[in-house]
Amino acid sequence: MRTKVAEVMTRDVETVQSTASLQEAAEKMRDCNVGGLPVYTGHTLAGIVTDRDITVKATAKGLDPFTAKVEEAMTWKVEWCAEDTDIESAARIMEA
Repeated sequence: MRTKVAEVMTRDVETVQSTASLQEAAEKMRDCNVGGLPVYTGHTLAGIVTDRDITVKATAKGLDPFTAKVEEAMTWKVEWCAEDTDIESAARIMEA
């Protein structure tokens, strides 16, 4: 029997809204000791924001972390799979 994503995934991850400030996102990453957060627009998964997005992309654009929104620095398109996907298939999705 193949191992499913559900057996190895992290549940109850912290998320951030696309309209949150970059400072709010960075603070949440610090508090949760993570380098990235899934980003939602309302109740829809819209993308991901990483510490690199904040420190490199946002800084290169000259964005103010207190006023700039996550949506200005995040990566919008993300691939995902269902928890009943086998991990080999999930690995192929991540590789592609």
